[in-house]
Amino acid sequence: MARSIGPFLETDAAVAAESASIAAASVAVPPRVIQHPSLPESHRSIPIVPGISWFKKVLAFAGPGYLVAVGYMDPGNWATDIGGGAKFGYTLLSVILISNVMAMILQALSAKLGIVTGRDLAQACRESYSKPVAMALWVVCEIAIAACDLAEVLGSAVALKLLFGLPLLAGVLITALDVLIVLALQGRGFRLIEAFVITLIASIALCFTYEIFFAQPIWREAVVGFIPRMEILRNREMLYIAIGILGATVMPHNLYLHSSIVQTRAFPTDASGKREAIRYATFDSTLALFFALFVNAAILILGAAAFHTRGLHGVAEIADAYKLLTPVLGASFASTLFACALLASGQNSTLTGTLAGQIVMEGFLNLRLKPWLRRLITRLLAIIPAVVVIGFYGEGKVTSLLILSQVVLSFQLPFAVIPLVQFTSDRVRMGAFANSRFTSIVAWTVAAAILAFNFELLWLTLRPA
Repeated sequence: MARSIGPFLETDAAVAAESASIAAASVAVPPRVIQHPSLPESHRSIPIVPGISWFKKVLAFAGPGYLVAVGYMDPGNWATDIGGGAKFGYTLLSVILISNVMAMILQALSAKLGIVTGRDLAQACRESYSKPVAMALWVVCEIAIAACDLAEVLGSAVALKLLFGLPLLAGVLITALDVLIVLALQGRGFRLIEAFVITLIASIALCFTYEIFFAQPIWREAVVGFIPRMEILRNREMLYIAIGILGATVMPHNLYLHSSIVQTRAFPTDASGKREAIRYATFDSTLALFFALFVNAAILILGAAAFHTRGLHGVAEIADAYKLLTPVLGASFASTLFACALLASGQNSTLTGTLAGQIVMEGFLNLRLKPWLRRLITRLLAIIPAVVVIGFYGEGKVTSLLILSQVVLSFQLPFAVIPLVQFTSDRVRMGAFANSRFTSIVAWTVAAAILAFNFELLWLTLRPA
């Protein structure tokens, strides 16, 4: 009988039949082997005590999934969700649901790659491809992380402006202090980083619970909105927003990040230990992505309930939503809590983006820098474009910069998804843990669907009006 929580994990029988080959297969990699573990300062730093109860094991493995989940509720999604809800009501909730299901499958594969091979996705790319190809993948990935981090830095800056009236340029510069936060937390143990991220996620959820309580959505229509409709494909404007939601959901850096941080757990490295680690890590990421689904759905439901039902169909900007929430809902803290949630989302996302930058740089280049220098480089790659654009063109170009960042992400996505599915389907690399035929079909279908939607988004965004 299968001991798994999804179709993308293997059965006990399949694992047992080939367990003798796992040790050899898991190290059967090309000659250019990387000696350093992924994220060395935190590698296998969290013990998994044998013989503990199921619930305690769930708690022991809980954490990495929530660091990954913040990428699915970052500021890059907010304007799209608000605009979709304000303009089309609850209809696009089905797109958010489908996007998260796709994300759950890919993140499960990412965790499996890290647990079985002891390599993160960046290291696996470096070992498997020629040096020119690996270097090209690194450059593209660094650009994508900078683009993703750019949206998160701007989201934090917008929140600081809404809350305290700070100019966007000052807000962008203040976010540079995130580097110090990551250094301080990681120096005290990886568990503290996870606790900090989970606390911010809980804060975001509480803020939106308050907002939705006063918005009083029509729950029957919201439930129906989770059912896909052909209308989405026929309505060009609706399709454009739907593709934007799909394109912003699966962030490339999350696949690199997850394959690394699952290795912070000191699980047994025999077949049984890896099988158990995959099961609990997948449960962790799936549960965490349900929280991301709740946040994204809550943003869209808020847009539908607060604006669409009142005829305010043109609300698409975060600043507009902030200004209108309190007078529309009649709740004195509605706008303030909305901005607080945005700030928490930006801080969470920049923290995990900085970690992803470290993992990518070390994995592709096998390069070891001092932690403060490594994170300073990652942060500057995001801050410099924002400072240049705001400084030269003013705050009116922020929306254009956010759109550009999402387009850049769309370009990079194939270079993360395709290697992930390829590696986890490779029986030489994965042994008995390689994807089954059914799993491979599902994974390649998900990858093809995401790529198709992203290329369509690029076409709709870049083609002449």
